[in-house]
This record gives sequence, structure tokens and C-alpha cells, in this order.
Amino acid sequence: MDIGSRWTGLGMVAVALAIAVAYGVGRTQAQGVAAAKPNVAGGGQAGGAAMPSAHPPPSAPGMALPQGSMGSPPAAPGHARTAASGAVAAVPAVPPGSAGAGGNPHAVPPEIREGKVHHADAATRFTHFRVGNRNVKGLFPDGKMMWVATSGGVIRYDTTTDDYKLFDARNGLLSNGVFYVGKLQGKLTVGTYGGGMSMLDPATQKWETLNVPDGLGDAFVYDVLEAANGDVWIATWSGVNRIRGGKLKDRKAWELHTVGSTKGGLPNDWVYGLAEGKNGEIWLATEGGLARWRGGDWENWNHARGLGAPYEKVKAAIAYKNDPSKQSMHHARQKEEMGLQNVDVAYNPNYVVAIEVDRAGVVWVGTWGGGLSRYDGKTWTSYTTVEGLPGNHVFMLHIDPKGNLWAGTNQGLARMKDGRFEVMTVADGLFADNVFSMTTARDGSIWVGSFGGVAHIREGAFK
Repeated sequence: MDIGSRWTGLGMVAVALAIAVAYGVGRTQAQGVAAAKPNVAGGGQAGGAAMPSAHPPPSAPGMALPQGSMGSPPAAPGHARTAASGAVAAVPAVPPGSAGAGGNPHAVPPEIREGKVHHADAATRFTHFRVGNRNVKGLFPDGKMMWVATSGGVIRYDTTTDDYKLFDARNGLLSNGVFYVGKLQGKLTVGTYGGGMSMLDPATQKWETLNVPDGLGDAFVYDVLEAANGDVWIATWSGVNRIRGGKLKDRKAWELHTVGSTKGGLPNDWVYGLAEGKNGEIWLATEGGLARWRGGDWENWNHARGLGAPYEKVKAAIAYKNDPSKQSMHHARQKEEMGLQNVDVAYNPNYVVAIEVDRAGVVWVGTWGGGLSRYDGKTWTSYTTVEGLPGNHVFMLHIDPKGNLWAGTNQGLARMKDGRFEVMTVADGLFADNVFSMTTARDGSIWVGSFGGVAHIREGAFK
């Protein structure tokens, strides 16, 4: 797909961070960020174990974030701006890890490290937005603002002025690692890595945090859903919360559903994603498979019931050799339960990383090495690199306003159209090939979060 001409760059390398937590730290370390409150980790299954490797990307070069003010980004060390305006000459965007200056794959040309890059086509509106050696786990458009959830805080970016502000552990959050960003009951809401769920009061611009003492299952919050009936669902690493009627201040309205309390209806307490079906049912992505809650009844599906492509189909395309089961007793137990203990690469089709439900009520799930799976209520269908998916580790799913399904993988971004995949990689303008988040803005443009930054493609670039 020839879309490279539609991309320009905007560097924001110097988001002034004093980062205490990054995605690669263990749970116990991350909890130290929440020093303002007691240790609030609520019964996680693998205390002290490293975060599942589905969530940080594989080792990749990246820049450490320099310290600076929260105004205009300061110049990176050794790289002066060309003019007072900060404008630099137009150059192609070179993402981390690609061949940059002098053919060094770790080099990043000084022209794109910071400052605004002007494209020859003035109508083009593509933004490269650098966040340093961090993952972009969530994107949320809010009017002219784009909120960017990173493993070093959440950024509020003004798309009309290029102004931005960072929120992290220094100005209201209890943890710098942010999994989720969105709106809940009219308030900007983030789910954090060890710091609970925080909501920003639009009037006071102050954060209010809900944590384990308030009813939250765990201080690690991965997704939040406000259902059509007003219920609020919160995915944590120690089960899923349901707050009846969305009464966040009423402790009696809080429920916690775990493997134990649902008698196995929830297949695993590590819950990564939430989606509402067309009939009001709630779908849950867990590390032990897909679950459905419907009127208080639970049902789940795993690899044995059709979820995820079989190992024999994907083994030749497994990109990651760092098997999580070698680092965590929790992951080891998961693979042993599947009879996969002898598979020593990153493959676990029960590990559902991403979930979406389309307009027809079809459930789409992204797995850890088992590709993309589709469930229509009766039949499972799996899509892998054999069918044109760029990678079999599916980190993100997004359905745009036109109903198109997008899948972010370890090897690029894919759009399903007419039963086929259209693929984008760094060669087409992506910031990096590990795609962790995506959203469609009100103007129809598309924003894509990867390791190290954000890419933005104007509306109309895809037909």
C-alpha cells in the first residue's frame, strides 16, 4: 500500500518525565509508586512476576526521555533547532529501529528527533509524536484534544495548537504506567499499572483515584466499560468489577467477579479487555480465554473450544522466542493446563489480549501467538499470517465508524476489507511495527500508537 506520501512528522521527544515505572517492571516494583496509599495490590496471581510479555514489545532501541519543562519541548542533547519556530526541513519519518543516519539501525536522524517537520503537501495532516522509550497503550479523542496513554504517564495533546501537558505521578496519578484512557461519566479516566483508576475533574483539573479500599479488585486496571444500562465494568489483574448502575460512590454497588466467585465461569483472573455485545451481554478478554456475562450467567471459550489457531499452523511464524512461561509460574501453569508445556516460544492461544464486537454482534479476539479469531455465536474462524495477517501476536483491535476492523500486531497494522487484509508497516509510515492502540478522531483521521510514539493518518488516505 503506497501511503508514504501522506505522512509528515511532529516530534515531541522531550515530554519531561521522571519515570518511576515502565512496562517492563514487576508488579511489586510498580506498587511502590502508589506510596501515597497503602499497598493496594489485591491478591494478584503472580506477585513479583514480570508483566506478561504480550504487553511490552520485544527489546527495541529507543531514546531515554530527557528532562525538561512542560512548555515547548526542549531540544534533544546535541540537536539544535534550525529556526526560532522549531521548523526543520522535510524528511521521511524514520522510526526507532529502522536504518537511520549512516545506516546505523539504532540511529535517529536529528531532523526528526524533535521540532515540527513540514511536508511538501500542505494539506497533509499526519503527525509523528515521539514519546521516547515507552509504549503507547491507549488513545482517546476528546474534541480537539487527543489523550495519549503511555508507560510514562498520560499526555493531553491539543491537535490544533500542538500544545501538550503530561500527567504522571508528580501531578496527580499514583502510577506512571497507564493502560487505559477514555471517558467515564463525563470524566477523563485512566487505568494504571499499580495506581488504580483515576478520574480527572474537568472543573478543578484534579485527579480522584479509586483503589482497592474503594472496591477495586486490583490496583492494576487494564480496561473500563460503561455499559448501555449504566453499569460500569473495570478489568483488573485480580478479576473484574461490576458497579451496578455506575454508582461509584456507593460501596454496596460494587461487585468483584473472580474465578472463584464465578466457579470457573470467568476462566482467569487476569482480565485485559471488555466489550458490550449487541444484546447487552459483556464479553471479557482474559489470559485463560474468552468469557461472556449475560444476566448473571457466565460462559467461556478456550483453545479446546475453537479459540486461536493451532500451534502447527503458526509455529513457523512465531516472532518472539521469549516464552513468558519461563519467567512466570502463572504463565507456566497456563501453558501446562493446555498441554503446551513443551512449546518453548511465545504461543498461548488462550491468552486473549484484545477484544471487539462488531455491529452484527460478531466477537473478534486477538491472541498471543494464535492470531485473530472470529466468533459468530456458533462457529470459530482463525486468521493468521497464512491468511495475510502481518503477525500472529494481536495486541489491539479497533472498529472504525464505517465498520472496518483493524488489527494491531507485532508486525504491523492490518485492515480487513472484503475478507482480505490490507497491511501497513513502517515502510508505509507507521511509527513502529508493534501496534498497541488505535482510534478514529471526529474528523475521520486515524491515530496509531506503537512503541516509541504515535502515527496519524489523515481521513481519505484509505479507500
